[in-house]
Formats: sequence, structure tokens, C-alpha cells
Amino acid sequence: MLLLPIVLFAAQGPGGQIADPVEFRRPIVQLLEAEWPNNRTVTIVCHGHSVPAGYARTPEVRPFDAYPFLLHQAISAKYSHAVVNVIVTAIGGEASEAGAARFERDVMSLHPDVVTIDYALNDRGLGLERSRAAWVKMIEMATKGGAKVILMTPSWDQTPGSEDLLQKHAAQIRELAAQYHVGLADSLAAFLDARKAGTDLASLMAQSNHPNRAGHELILRGLLPWFGL
Repeated sequence: MLLLPIVLFAAQGPGGQIADPVEFRRPIVQLLEAEWPNNRTVTIVCHGHSVPAGYARTPEVRPFDAYPFLLHQAISAKYSHAVVNVIVTAIGGEASEAGAARFERDVMSLHPDVVTIDYALNDRGLGLERSRAAWVKMIEMATKGGAKVILMTPSWDQTPGSEDLLQKHAAQIRELAAQYHVGLADSLAAFLDARKAGTDLASLMAQSNHPNRAGHELILRGLLPWFGL
């Protein structure tokens, strides 16, 4: 696993700044630390496109190398009395409008404690305005339903000319995290920091737009602080 520092950006926007990780995770950690017979299943839903779904070199799917499974492993390793259910509701090729349309049915019906949202790679085809509206819809449904929300900026895409749009969508997601005072896992910043540190980003990719296990491990490190890991 890459041992690069993870920075939790105190992004600010019209609504304030992203959630404080300590305050955010306190009720989740309490649930995870509860022991039988006082515990219950803690449900984490990873919603999004092909990356959380575990696509590697399309059409190959490697879910056990993807960050939802790695997150489940990390949580279970620390909280050995916890019953944790990490559910992936991601669909390869999907953008956030379709994800928002099925959010109530496929995500909120599971009564999640935590929801991660990861759509920005595919949202480049929607544009910023349409994708923002879809993300707002999902954030508001999740928070109204009592779930903690972690927004995820896009992971890397090696396709030439991709970086500018990735940066624009990442900036919008950071602004939404600040506006709604929710969690943020800044995957794009992690990839760019790795590049700055001398890592060849091709070594983190299964194909142009899908991370390999090492890439997913890098993404995972942005999620861990939100669970006290």
C-alpha cells in the first residue's frame, strides 16, 4: 500500500466547510464499538459507477480489489465485535442522474448508516450543472433519511486531456461537501499527490479509467479517517 499522507481538506463554501472527521465519525464509531447483545448491523452503502463496482480491465470485475471490500476489511479488523454490512449499489457506466433516480429504491431502502457517492468520472458527460443537481438530490435524500454522507472526488483517468474536467468536477464536489457539511474523500487529490511524490500513475491503474488494487488502496486511505481508522 502507498504510504502517502492523506490530507482532509477543510474546504469552505457558501454553507461552511466539510464535516469535522471526529464529530462525523463519533456516532458511527459508537455503533461499531457496541458489543453483543447491545450491537446491531451497521450498514454502509457505496453508490456510484464502475470504480466502486470493482471494474478493472473491462469487462473484468475484481470486487475484492475494490475500495468497498477493502473498507469492509479495514473496519472489521479494528472493530472485531461489529456486524458490518458494506453494500455496493454501483453500476458500471452510470452517471449521477441515473444514480439519483434510483437512490430511494436502491440505497435508502437499505436504511444505511453511511453512504458514499462516487460518480464524477462519468459525470463529465453530464456537465457540472446537471451533475450538481443530481448530487444535491442524493445528498438531501440521504441526510433526510439519517445517513452520514461521504462525497468522493474522481479517481484518476489516464486519457489525455482528462485532468481539466476531473479538476472541475472535484472542485464542485468539494464545494458540495462544504455546503452540506458532509464528509469528503478526495481521491483526485490523493492521485495528484502521488504523482507529485514521483509515482507513475499508470502503476495504479488497471486500464485508463479504472484503478487496480494499489489505486483502490490509495482511494481507501481517504475513507479511513471517517471511520476512526
